Amino acid sequence: MSYKLPAIIGLQSKDESESDKENLQASQNYVYAGIMLVILSIIANTYFAVKGSPWEAHLLEWLNIVIRVMHITFGIAWIGASFYFVFLENALNRTENIREELAGNLWAVHGGGFYYLEKYKVAPKTIPKHLHWFKYEAYFTWLSGFCLLFVVYYFNASAFLIDKTVLDITGTQGILIGVGSFILGWMIYDLMCKSPLIKKQVWFVLLGFALLVGFAYFYNQVFSARAAYIHFGAMIGGLMVANVFFVIIPAQKAMVKAAKEGLPLDPQLGKNALSRSIHNNYFTLPVLFVMVSNHFPSTFGYKYQWLILALITLGAAGVKHYLNLREKNEKSVWVMPISALILLSASFISAPAKNPEECKSEISFIEVNNIIQKRCISCHSAQPTDEINKVAPNGVKYDTPDQIVVKKNLILQRVVITKTMPQNNITGMTPEERDVIRCWIEQGASLN
Repeated sequence: MSYKLPAIIGLQSKDESESDKENLQASQNYVYAGIMLVILSIIANTYFAVKGSPWEAHLLEWLNIVIRVMHITFGIAWIGASFYFVFLENALNRTENIREELAGNLWAVHGGGFYYLEKYKVAPKTIPKHLHWFKYEAYFTWLSGFCLLFVVYYFNASAFLIDKTVLDITGTQGILIGVGSFILGWMIYDLMCKSPLIKKQVWFVLLGFALLVGFAYFYNQVFSARAAYIHFGAMIGGLMVANVFFVIIPAQKAMVKAAKEGLPLDPQLGKNALSRSIHNNYFTLPVLFVMVSNHFPSTFGYKYQWLILALITLGAAGVKHYLNLREKNEKSVWVMPISALILLSASFISAPAKNPEECKSEISFIEVNNIIQKRCISCHSAQPTDEINKVAPNGVKYDTPDQIVVKKNLILQRVVITKTMPQNNITGMTPEERDVIRCWIEQGASLN
């Protein structure tokens, strides 16, 4: 008894020490969360205090910059982790000199050093004290992205989210539809993953793709073109972070808890988490491609925007599939060429008409300038009069003839071909006016 008592006391001391560390970590997390809530509260109060004043546009621009940089940074960390661990899963040595408890191992060299990694079939006999969890990259990517959605689209919903020519709804209705669609998308996808359909891979992929196309079509019937694209990307990003929060991390916590308490481990937990992780891996390139394409009017300016979204999603996922196959040494000759053709088809489909209507007469600069002064100068000026844009968007100004001529190619792309300017056609530019501008540019964009 005298020999066992110190051991028991030592064990209790060790448990108490670990418990204290966990409590300290939890306290720090609450403090960080409190700090974030205070910062968000200050920003929100500042916004409502300056709303309607010249400071509003200045504040929104800086919020846009800061949150966008945060979103990109966290996104790189999250997607990088996804790429790495799926590569690791694909490249594991599973046959040569593998211990019974291991699923595989991998030797790697990077940055001048050699690394040796092992994956356990379920869990090691003893859980290490310091275990890194890959979750905050996902959470902060989603949080910063959701904040960015508010700054860019929801704070000025009537100008940037809603296009009355698409659907005549209020900004509040648009916001509720957008947020509600994210929740609905997750519910449908999660039900699919929990149904017997998950065991039929081909049918799961086909129905999953049909679901995405359905959402793309829905967004294009509700929001402005750019807002439709960004909501489609945000919806997929929401599926990804929900996979982490509701499936992957809970499964990992259950496995760690069972291993610590010496309870039987359920291997299905790990399989479910891995399945959702692989889904996220396939979502990454479509999300990145959609986010980038949102800045290029040739994509969202096409009349069937949902079709371009569908082609981009399918082609980008195909590229990721090819990369995953290569990591497994299961090369497929046709996956990459077909994926590239699908992506290229989007550019051909959205190309402008080769033979526009002939110009009936010589167009003078005076005619064009009158249109620009009437439809464009409220935003694109050194002193904008627009209620939302207090600074010329992207620094583009049309105050002088030279400023107009030097931007003729941009005007042709945005005003004539894609018809994405004016923004949501808020100033009511007519098709006839767009034709006048087109003819002037085709005739040489002369100032005479």
